Amino acid sequence: MLSMTEAKPSLLKVSDKLSVRFQRTGSGPPLLLIHTIRTQLEYFRSLAPLLAKSHTAYVIDLPGHGHSPIDPSANFDEPYFRQAVIRVIEELNLSDVTIVGESIGGALALTVAAALPQRVKRVYAINPYDYETRYGDGIRRGNWFANFIIGSLQIPLLGAMNASLENKLVLGKIMGGGYHDPRKLPTDLLAEFDEVAHRPGYKRIARKVLAGWRSWSKARDYYRQISTPVTLIYGDSDWSRTDERELTRSLIPASQMVTLKNTGHFSALENPSELARVILATE
Repeated sequence: MLSMTEAKPSLLKVSDKLSVRFQRTGSGPPLLLIHTIRTQLEYFRSLAPLLAKSHTAYVIDLPGHGHSPIDPSANFDEPYFRQAVIRVIEELNLSDVTIVGESIGGALALTVAAALPQRVKRVYAINPYDYETRYGDGIRRGNWFANFIIGSLQIPLLGAMNASLENKLVLGKIMGGGYHDPRKLPTDLLAEFDEVAHRPGYKRIARKVLAGWRSWSKARDYYRQISTPVTLIYGDSDWSRTDERELTRSLIPASQMVTLKNTGHFSALENPSELARVILATE
């Protein structure tokens, strides 16, 4: 089953050009879940129900991802996504909200917390994608195939051609590079990601997200402004290096770091129970 229980996903209109698909489940204090690069709210299908036992969990498709509408004129860089998440929080009138984000969602959880100290109670930034030193840097660290395919996407004609040729097999090989054990990549969820990729304009937007790579490194510029408690959670097989993790931790005033064993970059899929245990133990 791809869907989570309780309310079905719906669209939240936050401006004339921006609508975001979201799902609300559970009851209790508000908690916002922000997914990784190239995925969608179903990414949290195993983690969200665990957190919804004690929270009202709001799970979103970032703009242009999943089934959220695509604005082809948008930049699709960190500032764009940050403002979108801020607008979602304001539109839903969330206060004392806990933000849980993974990958680009982890970086966004941190920059949004810096921007909205009056609304954000706590942050769990999982494998935050804030270490880019080249186009697609993090994803390209997964395996040689990901390095070749993702690296090629920045080349004007070749990139457009390779993006158009993406299929479930190619996507699975690339995403498998983000797992400690690639065999744990769910085939039905991979099929959903592949189906979504056939939406008009989706693959072009995926390249625009990668083209904004410098903005994810610049996200760190905001970390010193964070006043809310932060827990950084890393898989021991995440793409980030030890020095990059320590730099992120050193920039955030009230932060602690936890490492999940036998876990890669996509921890909400690979190790949801341990991830939920860490979050609920410190909430």
